[in-house]
Amino acid sequence: MRVTVIGCSGSFPGPDSPASCYLVEADGFSMLLDLGNGAIGSLQRYHDLFDVDAICLSHLHPDHCLDLCVYWIARTYCPDGRQPRIPVYGPDSTADRMAAAYGLDPNPGMRETFDFQPLWRGPFDIGPFQVTTALMNHPVEAYGLRIEHNGRVLAYSGDTGESDALVHLAKNADVFLCEAAFLERRNPPNMHLTGREAGEHAARADVDTLVLTHLLPWNDSGRSLAEAKESSFSGHVELAKPGAVYDLD
Repeated sequence: MRVTVIGCSGSFPGPDSPASCYLVEADGFSMLLDLGNGAIGSLQRYHDLFDVDAICLSHLHPDHCLDLCVYWIARTYCPDGRQPRIPVYGPDSTADRMAAAYGLDPNPGMRETFDFQPLWRGPFDIGPFQVTTALMNHPVEAYGLRIEHNGRVLAYSGDTGESDALVHLAKNADVFLCEAAFLERRNPPNMHLTGREAGEHAARADVDTLVLTHLLPWNDSGRSLAEAKESSFSGHVELAKPGAVYDLD
């Protein structure tokens, strides 16, 4: 299983990164985790635009899903003809929300290009991957994902505040993509994690590698990294960067 960071900026694209998007590949199958603002442009640096077999949207905030609108354009109006229909897994309202975002009639909306499916609690299969989801601690319906292939595990927090469910989901993960949108200060509750909190979740889950992501452009990412390293997590921790590749083998 190979994971490529396409975008890791939190809440809105930054000068060096689009919003959240991660490419997960195995056995010739390519899946996108989230498709936030600006991700389609960056994706084309690392991967063929149409060589995508499935998409998972953790939740429906724009920085995690809005580039599905421009991807619909690309797959629908490609000069070589409409591209094959692919599944999009997300919250129950994904099809109608995406149609509304582009100003489409909800029937058919984008359904002729995308086969919208719910994010089952799992485990369930998407291509060669076994996927398990859990509700996260966020103001809207939001999911974390655990993706397994050949005994290797990728865990992805999506957006969340402190969450026991996230610890369970990430248990013994080889790579844990965990959001760290906040710095240590007075923050709104039940929304995001700090670097220290991400580290504490990683320690409780006993993961191998913690990758801090969903980093807000106005924050000092170096400070987020320092906070994580000051937590009880003793494993390897680093910042997500566009183009970074993690081979889980």
